[in-house]
Order: sequence, then C-alpha cells, then structure tokens
Amino acid sequence: MQVEIRALRNDEIELLKEFLYEAIFIPEGVTPPPKDIVEKPELRVYTDDFGTRQGDNCLVAVIDNKVVGAVWTRIMYDYGHVDDATPSFAISLYKDYRDQGIGRKLMKEMLSLLKTQGFNKASLAVQKANYAVRMYEKVGFHTVDENDEEYIMICEL
Repeated sequence: MQVEIRALRNDEIELLKEFLYEAIFIPEGVTPPPKDIVEKPELRVYTDDFGTRQGDNCLVAVIDNKVVGAVWTRIMYDYGHVDDATPSFAISLYKDYRDQGIGRKLMKEMLSLLKTQGFNKASLAVQKANYAVRMYEKVGFHTVDENDEEYIMICEL
C-alpha cells in the first residue's frame, strides 16, 4: 500500500469537517454523536477560516487518489491550548486505515514542518482512554497536564 503525504489543497478544505468528526473519540458501547456536532462553536475553532492564520497547516494521507487521513494544526483556544504561540494538533483517519502506521507518519511529517516554520513546540489534548495516547508518546509528545478525562500533551521541537 503506497501512502502519499501532501498538503491539503484549497478545494479540499471541506474535508476538515469530515476528519474533525472522525477525530471524535467514541468509547466502545457509546452511541456516536450526530455529524452536525462539528458545527458547535467549541469544535468550529478547528475549521473556521482554516488557512488564514499563522500555524494553520494541514497534511493529508492519500491512498489510490483518495484522502484517507488528515493532520492539521492551528493556534487556537481549544482543549489542547497551552499558549498563544503553540499550534494545537488534530488528527484522524478513516476507520479502515487506522493501526497501519499512517497516523504516525502524518504526525512526524507535521512535527518536521512545524520545526521548519520556527515553532518551538506543539500541543494536543487526548482522552485518557484513547488508544492514540501511545502513538503520541512514540512521536515525542509527553503529558504536561491532565483533567479527569484528558491528557494535555506537548512535543518540544
């Protein structure tokens, strides 16, 4: 399986809402929320006017000409916010493409891009029960804070 990692094109911006929905961690046995949950203000910070601000970056994974995953960063006041100079991560893959190393590849590429752009660190929030915690640790993130449900993690660049 050949995976191409490339920048999101302007005509693909709407895919961010789709991947934002896919990024929502749904524990086993819990009914998924409706798709329009991505229109809530606390989630729209990830997608509104994407590409217009410093720190807005998006890379996609493409297999057989189909975008199957995305990682994007933005300096925003989201769950993983640590300060106004640190981009926060969002990442997701369609279910059929998870657990194949694609997410790790996307994360490494984005961390490299952020470093070349002069950022010192990146952050994210992840639910404690999410299996992706281990992958984030493997690519260099470590926990700096937590609440009852989530870890706040940063990666020094």
